[in-house]
Amino acid sequence: MGSLIDNTNHISSTIKEMESYHVLRGRVNNIGFQPDERLIPFLELAGFGSAALIRPFDLRYDLISALVERWRPETHTFHLPRGECTITLEDVAVQLGLPIDGNAVTGVSSISRLATLCYELLGRSPSEGKFASLRLSWLKANFEYLPSTANEREVMQAVRAYIMHLMINVRCSIKINVDPMYS
Repeated sequence: MGSLIDNTNHISSTIKEMESYHVLRGRVNNIGFQPDERLIPFLELAGFGSAALIRPFDLRYDLISALVERWRPETHTFHLPRGECTITLEDVAVQLGLPIDGNAVTGVSSISRLATLCYELLGRSPSEGKFASLRLSWLKANFEYLPSTANEREVMQAVRAYIMHLMINVRCSIKINVDPMYS
């Protein structure tokens, strides 16, 4: 594999020589469970059909490390020998097959009864003391398997839970920890 730049002190030269010097380590949270086939038409209708097809994959941390070396936070771009590039919202939308038109969903929620809203949308809510947020483990434990006798209401609740699971997972999907030797 050719180096990204001519500088032999760059991290890409260690990748070319198959060394593990200065390679970032990472942790990937996969989706956790695949949706029941009865959910797919509703996920498609909601615009999450492509995202529901994402499967676990292996990341090349050596290549990610090389890109991190080229990232410039002041301009939010990668500086490469042939020019600059960045990752746009459109790039992510194309990769995940998600629509990006419409209003942005941002800000802090002012919902006063989260447990009640959760119960209305999902048919149940976490009962652990004071309810403040949904955990991936709770969603998986409660919605991974849809009973064969599920009615339309239960299917819709499972669809909502799966979309929540996807959104929570995308938000915290990749966490890269810097190796202590990396400076």
